[in-house]
Amino acid sequence: MEWLNQMLSEPYYLFHFLTFFSYLIVRTSAAFVLSPHIINQLFHREIQGILTFLLLVTIKIVREETWEEFIANTLFYAKVLLLVISLLIDYHLALWYMVVFLVIYILTQQPAFQGLGTASKLTPLQLEALLTEGKTTRFWLVEFRVLCSSTCLRASRCFPELSITYSNKNLSFGIVDLGLFPNAAEKFGISLGGSMGQLPTYILFENAAEINRFPEFNFEEKFSHPPITKKLLSRHFELDRLLVEYVNGK
Repeated sequence: MEWLNQMLSEPYYLFHFLTFFSYLIVRTSAAFVLSPHIINQLFHREIQGILTFLLLVTIKIVREETWEEFIANTLFYAKVLLLVISLLIDYHLALWYMVVFLVIYILTQQPAFQGLGTASKLTPLQLEALLTEGKTTRFWLVEFRVLCSSTCLRASRCFPELSITYSNKNLSFGIVDLGLFPNAAEKFGISLGGSMGQLPTYILFENAAEINRFPEFNFEEKFSHPPITKKLLSRHFELDRLLVEYVNGK
């Protein structure tokens, strides 16, 4: 029931559901208008498209790191399938679906990860207090992001999941939304100019001192910037080593 409530309450999922459901109505109506030969050809193309769709979804469910990324790719494949099938009925219908998907893309965005992560949402003052008081964990891995940015939204889905695996008494995870506290960007050396290429930024603190960050200060000089994943962050900040040290009591 939880997924049903989310689908009905989130415009992103609701609009996609209504759009795909509308095809059933169009398909039923087309059966009374199109010739039997075209209907038979359409049926075979639908079967082929669904089988291809299921194959791609099966491959993605094995490779994707997050459930939200899997849903995003599944919806993309479903949109392509719907557009291709619609072309067989009438190209005007395909154009109509393209316009609808464009409107959905402009007006809505996929909800951020809502899992049971242990990443705390912090204000800059709360973060500074946690780092300087010395009464909390030795390490803090903090994500600085702007929630309204689609790039940050996609990247930030892996952060709560990462905290589920690595959060312990020695390492804590925090999130600071620079959209609400833009003055904190200058304090931590994060650029908000241009296309916001430095967002999200991840900084690892040890006893209130920064010891590592991603992306690094000179990342704009590089030709490519790898997509942010759990594996990338874990490797960059050596989270496996920190977890082993905690287990061994170091």
